[in-house]
Amino acid sequence: MGGELKMEADSALAVPLWDRIPIVISFPETPKFAETHGFVGTQGLVWLEGQRLVPRDMPSDTVYIFMHPSSTLQLLPMPTALADAGLHVICAGSRYPKNDSALIMEKVCYDLSRYVKWAKEEAGYKKVILVGWSGGGSLSLFYQGQAENPTITHTPAGDEYDLTNAGMIPADGVIFIAAHMSRAETLTEFLDPSVRDEANPGDRDIELDIYDPACPNQPPYTPEFIARFRAAQIERNRRITHWVEDKLDALRAKDDGEVEFGFVVHRTRCDVRRLDPAIDPNGRAIGADPLREARSANTIPAGLARFSSLRSWLSQWSYDRSQAKGPMSAAKIARAPVLLIVNEADANVPATHGPAIFEALATPDKEMVSIEGATHYYFRQPEKMQACIDAVIGWSRRKGLLQ
Repeated sequence: MGGELKMEADSALAVPLWDRIPIVISFPETPKFAETHGFVGTQGLVWLEGQRLVPRDMPSDTVYIFMHPSSTLQLLPMPTALADAGLHVICAGSRYPKNDSALIMEKVCYDLSRYVKWAKEEAGYKKVILVGWSGGGSLSLFYQGQAENPTITHTPAGDEYDLTNAGMIPADGVIFIAAHMSRAETLTEFLDPSVRDEANPGDRDIELDIYDPACPNQPPYTPEFIARFRAAQIERNRRITHWVEDKLDALRAKDDGEVEFGFVVHRTRCDVRRLDPAIDPNGRAIGADPLREARSANTIPAGLARFSSLRSWLSQWSYDRSQAKGPMSAAKIARAPVLLIVNEADANVPATHGPAIFEALATPDKEMVSIEGATHYYFRQPEKMQACIDAVIGWSRRKGLLQ
């Protein structure tokens, strides 16, 4: 299947055609228990499915790998825009496609290592650049940090999963675009701190329930209230983590074959920034009915971290236990060049996240580019998308990563 032939808006130049080529990677792994349903990962083999976007008649020694912990990215605008620009792209799917309820970040990190290995050893690319877009940003940092300086031998739940002997190949460069610090840190900044009882989310502290019109604290919020709100969000994350650890300990003590437990985390899209644009300001738009929109996002079934297993919570969502937090991973990256691109009108990524990652990076070879007015997906912003592509290509060539 080829990419559609497109025309530039102000020229007669056609964008190069490209083909979608399926990638299937399998490797042996015998889990102590089945964390995924069905064939994949339960028969002693893990199967990964991805796509390679290859421009026709444009060979390259360089490939750009996109991976998100749980989403599939091959139909989103950024990977296809790079292919339109004549670059070779891999959209890598993890073992948890479109379902992060049991996701273990350490295993996703290993999944990404198999794509890097395949790109270098099977596809013949000499240069591999990780592109961490949106939720894939912290994964790219996590991978590169462990590939350069492997330290992990167990998951946060204490299950053995040794990345120090996994033979992970460091990428030749990392690009961080419109990306969160990490799943754990982002969720914590979005947790509704008014929830007092996880089993009864209707029991809420009106002082912190910013989506209730009766809340006495209204925007613009005072610095004191913001500090209280943020502290309460962290405390809620810790309460859940403590409950998860106690539940795991109880299951292990019983030792009757029951090893996991699924649970619901309610109200996970609550942020003072949604109602007060003066907090961590950027060019993000506030909706026409921000309170109604925010209340809906906070409670929808598809909300962030809505369904989780015990081990998955500790690995990807726990503020204190996750090993994949962005600044922690960035501090391990000492050799690879890193390009960080901030979309200044991004309503999905807090304005503080990009600069925090940039500051934490250990490598001296780092650059940050800001694109004024750019939204998260560049929706109906072809000129902003082009600015991003130009930044990617220009940086790649300056670093000797793209001929």
